[in-house]
Amino acid sequence: MAKWAKLFRILTVVFSISIFTYWFIKKSAVGFVDNSVGLQVVNKLPQTLDFYLIEVDSGKSGNLEPKHIGKIRPEYYRIEYLKMDKSDEYWVVGYLGKKNMVYFSQHAVPNKNIDQIVEVRNYINQSVKLSDAARKQVDSYNYENAKLGIWVSLDFLLLFLNLVLLLRKNNKD
Repeated sequence: MAKWAKLFRILTVVFSISIFTYWFIKKSAVGFVDNSVGLQVVNKLPQTLDFYLIEVDSGKSGNLEPKHIGKIRPEYYRIEYLKMDKSDEYWVVGYLGKKNMVYFSQHAVPNKNIDQIVEVRNYINQSVKLSDAARKQVDSYNYENAKLGIWVSLDFLLLFLNLVLLLRKNNKD
């Protein structure tokens, strides 16, 4: 029975390592998308802002899909690629700190063959109603990412413990 338990532990560890390897490669790969619109967000403000991008589904569902662009320093930019097959609108949201939304803009994509450039030159909120919806989406997105981070950390802990138990030498005298 002990040999079956050890075999099961070995198979579980190998399967877990392969799943996590695939997941990390998928998450860290550059997001080039065929038939996509390139979006360049340029920060012209004197402070570093944390930017999020929300794609608005123009279908009946009206889904909002948030994506974290990252923190952009002054006079720097970030490029994202948007799959705009279900959408022709996106929102750019900028935060100063964790909860202080200082920038919100709504952008239409009339021609999906031309890349977009958004230069953030001032603190603006184009629509209070839409920015409240964007704030809820960003908060939900951050909450889901925090939950995912906790689960991944716990899974890594279990994987490490199983790996250590497999590799340690049995010191029975």
